[in-house]
Amino acid sequence: MRIAMIGGGYVGLVSGACFAEFGTEVTVVETDPARLAALREGRMPIYEPGLEPLVAANVAAGRLAFTDNLAAALAGAEAVFIAVGTPTRRGDGHADLSYVYAAAEQVARALTGYAVIVTKSTVPVGTGRHIAEIVRAARPDLAFDVASNPEFLREGSAIGDFMRPDRVVIGAETERARDVLRRLYRPLYLIEAPIVFTALETAELTKYAANAFLAMKVTFINEIADLCEKTGADVHDVARGIGLDGRIGRKFLHPGPGFGGSCFPKDTLALMRIAQEHGAPMRLVETTVAVNDARKAGMAGRVLAACGGSVRGKTIAVLGLTFKPETDDMREAPSVPLIWRLAEGGASIRAFDPEGMDQARPLLPPGTIFCHDALDAAAGADALVLVTEWNVFRALAPERLAQAMAGRVVVDLRNVYDPAALTAAGFSVSGIGRPR
Repeated sequence: MRIAMIGGGYVGLVSGACFAEFGTEVTVVETDPARLAALREGRMPIYEPGLEPLVAANVAAGRLAFTDNLAAALAGAEAVFIAVGTPTRRGDGHADLSYVYAAAEQVARALTGYAVIVTKSTVPVGTGRHIAEIVRAARPDLAFDVASNPEFLREGSAIGDFMRPDRVVIGAETERARDVLRRLYRPLYLIEAPIVFTALETAELTKYAANAFLAMKVTFINEIADLCEKTGADVHDVARGIGLDGRIGRKFLHPGPGFGGSCFPKDTLALMRIAQEHGAPMRLVETTVAVNDARKAGMAGRVLAACGGSVRGKTIAVLGLTFKPETDDMREAPSVPLIWRLAEGGASIRAFDPEGMDQARPLLPPGTIFCHDALDAAAGADALVLVTEWNVFRALAPERLAQAMAGRVVVDLRNVYDPAALTAAGFSVSGIGRPR
């Protein structure tokens, strides 16, 4: 079987490599010259554990190729996946579909025979119908189907999510299209992964609904954490107490500085706008967006409070810059507003992240010092703030921190460290949702 993937970004590259691992012949179309050159040389434009060897193995096996020649990529393809960006449109919060629609028109003009045109990008309800109109207008003679196959990949564990998914959702409305996609996903049938066939609109909305629900869980436990701090309860015990209920589940009940990344902020905002447009406002999602924005903006206040109300003239070590561990993604990362406010308050910033520092440089204030490792960042610091829970930070011994730092303040925004061990080493510790 042969398919084409339009877009060599996060979704397109991971999906293309995993489909190739299934035994499918995949051509990824990438129009950015620098990114294309990197892919052809075996250099990954993103950090994702396991992706580089997976790509290399399938390129070597002849199942995965990269090109900017759309016509060549589509020759003989039974399915064409559109996996281009759908960023938030400036000014109104809607998803910007200009890249999706441009790709659909180019695909229509380049196809020489029947294919299923599949949206892999996260797109609002009704996008598939509009793509069909674009294709019909460009090529009235073309036999085709449009399908929706949203991705549910978590950055940092995307390959496992693709290969062993909780479910695969496919919006397809003809038996011919369903047959193509059934054959494409046959390896998942063999491991009995649920394959859910729906209408186009249902598949499109399912992606937004899933991300919004998870974002609400994160926001809920963050608000519970705030209440725990006021009442003397421990948020981790509360999370365990409710998470063991099978109706609730334990995932996404980890308190922190607010959600970020490429999906939750963008998708909750887009769903909010879609709902308003259709006269069915989603008050829970609207509140989730507002509470999360306020939380990220307020994290610097915790550091200020821990430092006695001011950071002027102080050196602050910041560990973790990316929005989550095991990725280099800085989109909507809580570290960005935190560091800016600390810098505006007169602090000097020493920062370290295992993978995200190149991406962070243009986003952080001038004068931010990027360090070689965690202890380098802590050297001479008056306070240390842990923002992203990379495993490498968990192993830091309190005694080593005490030797490196000038001050004795730790603000743990992910509750990674043992407060008792830090207190025994002379530190004043501030966490999230934990009694002091």
